[in-house]
Amino acid sequence: MKADIATVGRVSDFDSFDEIIDVRSPAEFAEDHIPGSVNCPVLDNQQRIEIGTLYKQVSAFEAKKLGAAHVAENIARHLRARFLDRPKSWRPLIVCWRGGQRSGSMNHVFRRVGWDAQQLEGGYKAYRRLVVESLAALPRQFRLKVICGATGSAKSRILQAIG
Repeated sequence: MKADIATVGRVSDFDSFDEIIDVRSPAEFAEDHIPGSVNCPVLDNQQRIEIGTLYKQVSAFEAKKLGAAHVAENIARHLRARFLDRPKSWRPLIVCWRGGQRSGSMNHVFRRVGWDAQQLEGGYKAYRRLVVESLAALPRQFRLKVICGATGSAKSRILQAIG
């Protein structure tokens, strides 16, 4: 694992970061995101469509050239608007869909500035997998009892006695 790649094994691991920055497009962020994260897209909705179309219809090289220009402009805008006041000790976690080029771009710039920025390995997709696995394991952490009976059969008194 590279020093600037973060792996998260538990949801509570996210608390070790000062801020979680989701660099996916506004549409992706609106669909779902890590609670408490802020959206600083490196490609807006239209740019993401434009780059994807160029990638499929022309070439990866042409798409990467234009994408890099958009990404550089957008990172610079976010840096000026949101992050210039952050101290050297600031430690953000940067997230995209799969932990690839978009988060890697912002992570690179932030690390060059001098912040201990970390890129989430596997991106938002890995976070979702972690949440689903955690939810599946959650019921095993409790001793569940089923109490049933007709109205007036003292279910509430039983709950009060054991609660």
